[in-house]
Amino acid sequence: MNIRKLVSLLLLFSTAGVYAQTAGWKNLFDGKTLKGWHQLNGKAKYEVINGSIIGTTVTAEPNSFLATNEDYGDFILELELKVGQMNSGIQFRSLSDPADHNGRVRGYQVEVDPSDRAWSGGIYDEARRGWMYQTEMHPAAKKAFVKKGWNKYRIEAIGPVIRTWVNDVPVAYMVDDMTAKGFIALQVHGVKERAGGAQIQWRNIKIQTGAAMRPRPLDLSVPVANYTLNTLSPLERAQGFSLLFNGKDLRGWRAVLKQSPPEKGWEVENGILQIMPADSSAKNKYGDLLSARQYKAFEMNFDFKLTEGANSGVKYFVMESENAARAGLGLEYQILDDERHPDAKLGTAGNRTMSSLYDLIPADKLDARFKKNIGEWNQGKIIVYPNNLVQHWLNGFKVVEYQRGSNIYKVLVAHSKFAGKEGFGLAERGPVLLQDHGNAVYYKNIKIRELN
Repeated sequence: MNIRKLVSLLLLFSTAGVYAQTAGWKNLFDGKTLKGWHQLNGKAKYEVINGSIIGTTVTAEPNSFLATNEDYGDFILELELKVGQMNSGIQFRSLSDPADHNGRVRGYQVEVDPSDRAWSGGIYDEARRGWMYQTEMHPAAKKAFVKKGWNKYRIEAIGPVIRTWVNDVPVAYMVDDMTAKGFIALQVHGVKERAGGAQIQWRNIKIQTGAAMRPRPLDLSVPVANYTLNTLSPLERAQGFSLLFNGKDLRGWRAVLKQSPPEKGWEVENGILQIMPADSSAKNKYGDLLSARQYKAFEMNFDFKLTEGANSGVKYFVMESENAARAGLGLEYQILDDERHPDAKLGTAGNRTMSSLYDLIPADKLDARFKKNIGEWNQGKIIVYPNNLVQHWLNGFKVVEYQRGSNIYKVLVAHSKFAGKEGFGLAERGPVLLQDHGNAVYYKNIKIRELN
């Protein structure tokens, strides 16, 4: 083959390769103008310079958004961005109603976070629910963002499943169905007392929709935040999760020392499990609710909602006794109204407060932004690793960690109310338990997987 034919063939393959990489993508930014975009809320400066959109903060202006004229439902978005010290974000499936606070932008936002907190790629619900997915639950993603230089972002929003990548590192997998369609927008964060002039740049903004979408394979290492009611996402199924509560009835649950659930007190309505408040005329509570299966090493996720002054708990490695026929004894993830229930003031160093290992280890205190008010849903998580390392998580943050059976653990037990309980919390396996403490508490999205 002569050189000319060889070069022609290589060019043909090269062109085919470029086409294969770009097929199905539509540019949202032409590299020259802001055609197809409009500005909302604040008056930050947006301009096109050298093929990039430059956003510049303006002192005393609120958050500004450069939004697409078109709305998008299911899509795959890719873009590149570069920023200094300014926090920013990429809105998607977002809304702006002129009748709602002069068109305040609301909706999902993928975080751009150059701080040491390193939450880039996490998901924030702008002007609605706040943080939905931050990288504390996914430490490997904290290293993805480059503080100096360009970063490549990818967002897949297909049905209720939302996935994000930063520099091709998977960051978030969230399931939520609040908003199915809306505009995409580039945020310039508001500045009040700080001087304006901070900048962020965006370029190579492109999108896939419809049959052109090519989602990436699932990555089993990515934690899931699922806000839909009693469902399992494709990734949760692949990770081995199953519903411990089916959202319909008490199948798979039982009372202490029995094979069937308590006769009354635990009710299911509209996919929510509730322990009813104790009948003041009755001497005893309704009784705890135990899983029919027993678990050794596991990860358990559960959403819970307190009523005012309520007390409950999720116990694990539970032991059952004829002496306490309505209550099981085990390690407890405390669920409590810390402000109004007296138990929060008892124990030692706060070890009976929300999400603590009850009467043994106090939970780390959350920033006020991540605490939920009474009547709002919290996300709890208990992980027991095969090596007996145990963690409690609350609203995306690890708040307790300990080694079950260690010398420190044994000392803690010896100085607790469980000191006389031989082998407390050391069973090889046991059921998990939802506690009846006489107060109204709600549960949903109870899921579990065994860890090998």
